[in-house]
Amino acid sequence: MKKALVLCAALVGFAHTAGAATPFLKGDAAAGEPLTQICSACHGADGNSPVPTFPKLAGQGQRYLLKQLMDIRDGARPIPTMAGQVDDMTDQQLADIAAYYASKAVTGNQADPALVALGEKVYRAGIAERKVAACSGCHSPNGKGNSLAGYPALHGQHPEYIAAQLRAYRKGYEDPEGRTNDGDTKIMRSNAFGLSDMEIEAVASYAAGLK
Repeated sequence: MKKALVLCAALVGFAHTAGAATPFLKGDAAAGEPLTQICSACHGADGNSPVPTFPKLAGQGQRYLLKQLMDIRDGARPIPTMAGQVDDMTDQQLADIAAYYASKAVTGNQADPALVALGEKVYRAGIAERKVAACSGCHSPNGKGNSLAGYPALHGQHPEYIAAQLRAYRKGYEDPEGRTNDGDTKIMRSNAFGLSDMEIEAVASYAAGLK
C-alpha cells in the first residue's frame, strides 16, 4: 500500500515535475484575450475546442498552460500544428494567454458506458503489477487536477486527445520522437508505458467524463 501511495503521488498525467518546477508568472486574462485570436480557429473562442484532435484549454490551470506554451515555444514539446504560433511571444504574453483560458469554464463530456469499469479501475487504483500509478493521485478524484502544483485537469477534455497524449508518452519512453516533456524522471512516460491500448482508451474516456 505504501508503495502504491508513493506511485500515486508521483503520477502527474499530462503535467510533470518539470511543469511543477516552472516559476509562476502571474498572467492578466484581459491582456491575454486579444492574443488568443490566433488560437481560436483550433481551440475555440472560449478554449472549448470543437474538434477532438485539438485540446480544450478552458478551465486548465494557469501554471500548466504556461508550462506547455513555453515548452512548445522553446522546442521541448514539438507540435507541427503549433509551429510558429508562439515563437515570438514573451513569457508574459504566454502567461496572459494562460490566464485567459484558465478563467474560462470547460464544457462537459460523457464517458463511454462500455469503458467505465476498466477506466475507473485504472484511474482510481492504477495497475500495481505494472507499476502504473492511480491517475487520481495527481489529477484528483474528480479529474479537476491540481492547478497550484501544475497538474492538469482531465474532466471535460476530449477523450481522443487524452488517449493520443498517453500513446505519445508511451512512445516517448523508448523513442525520442514521442512526447518527452515530463521531466528527467519520465513520470508520465513510465506510467503510460505500462498501459495497453484498451486501458488507454478506457481511462481516457473515464477521465473525460468526470464531473
